[in-house]
Amino acid sequence: MTIAVTYDRPTGTVFGHFGRTEYFLICHTEDGKIVSSEVVSAAETGGHSALAPFLKEKGVEALIAGGMGMGARNALDAVGIKVYPGAEGDAEEAVKAFLDGTLDYNPDTTCSHHHEDGESCGHHHEGGCSHSHGDGHHCCH
Repeated sequence: MTIAVTYDRPTGTVFGHFGRTEYFLICHTEDGKIVSSEVVSAAETGGHSALAPFLKEKGVEALIAGGMGMGARNALDAVGIKVYPGAEGDAEEAVKAFLDGTLDYNPDTTCSHHHEDGESCGHHHEGGCSHSHGDGHHCCH
């Protein structure tokens, strides 16, 4: 099985927002163990809308991420990649936890980074998602 993780390269942790990740850690596994891994640049995808097909071309079957919007979820679902959002911490450890069935994730994690009026909330989307501003909207931070 091939598993991708949104990747914060300087820290080695799960990056908090799928659509803004600069890198993916892609792990190739066999018999419940990581046999090889590579860090790939999301810049080579051609843009936000190309991330799901890019991961599919890399053979990815599962994606571990921080937050993501419904458009990303739908795109990943359309290419057959199972999503495990709401994960945090060390990226490689997240893959190991996934393999042994102990990954701490939240399947209901969503990320909406626009106000109802369509304006961007102005955050950098690097933290966890579903942060409430107290004015009725939520966005990544």
